[in-house]
Amino acid sequence: MDISVVVPLFNEDESLPELTAWIAKVMNDNNFSYEIVLIDDGSTDKSWEVIESLREQNDAIKGIKFRRNYGKSAALNVGFEATQGDVIITMDADLQDSPDEIPELYRRIKEEKLDLISGWKKKRYDPITKTIPTKLFNAATRKMSGIELNDFNCGLKAYRSDVIKTIEVYGEMHRYIPVIAKWAGFNKIAEQVVEHRARKYGTTKFGFSRFINGFLDLLSIFFVGKFGKRPMHFFGSLGVLSFLIGTFMALWMIGVKLYHIAAEIPYKREITDQPLFYIALVAIVVGSQMFLTGFVAELVTRNAPERNQYLIEKRTP
Repeated sequence: MDISVVVPLFNEDESLPELTAWIAKVMNDNNFSYEIVLIDDGSTDKSWEVIESLREQNDAIKGIKFRRNYGKSAALNVGFEATQGDVIITMDADLQDSPDEIPELYRRIKEEKLDLISGWKKKRYDPITKTIPTKLFNAATRKMSGIELNDFNCGLKAYRSDVIKTIEVYGEMHRYIPVIAKWAGFNKIAEQVVEHRARKYGTTKFGFSRFINGFLDLLSIFFVGKFGKRPMHFFGSLGVLSFLIGTFMALWMIGVKLYHIAAEIPYKREITDQPLFYIALVAIVVGSQMFLTGFVAELVTRNAPERNQYLIEKRTP
């Protein structure tokens, strides 16, 4: 199969018929063998009924329905597992991404041997409450990851099959898939300017909570990517440094007292009466705890087996 189109959706019953018809037309015009994987992320409208109806009209359409809303990352992760195409295209269900971009994305993946192409919506139709956080995220992600992309959060992306079968997406990490792919060893990442269309149906699902969650997930990706396989290097280094600083301060105070005793110089304050003593004590205790944390982290796998298990209510045949 040439192309798998993965579309996560939540309450998009109005746009689905137009979107799937548009995708099918593009595929047929370019003689692509294809499938459309629609993941209903616990919609409360008639999205699933629409998916079942569309499936009856087009065998290339597959549907997966979550029992409740898990989020876009969960929907993408399950959708990726269900794909069979050589090239996987992801897009949003709100018709703001144009299926007409698919042939060029496919061509570049195949001809340029790229691992991933991220869309860049130069001209956007989103409200300022969404564009400003997006710009901040893009700047922070570029700085931390070293990947020179202008729009990490664009829903329209293209992947080689090996990429999506290797990486794992969870939490709010769908916006950082290029970073996850890079940490997994897929370095051939490119960008393509794509059309951003004004929303035709429904309302945006973007909320302020995603700003906070996205930032925390960025820190999580950075930490796991850099120290996930060697947590002792992070916790152990800080622990040893803290322990040595505390020990040095304690030995210095002891040395000063011994000097005063040997020189018969009156010693005005006992060691335990000095604030520095308690700072040294805290540094030693914290250092020991961080070292032990690093040791325990080395013994515990970060990939909990139940992390990406989701309750799927229905599947189309």
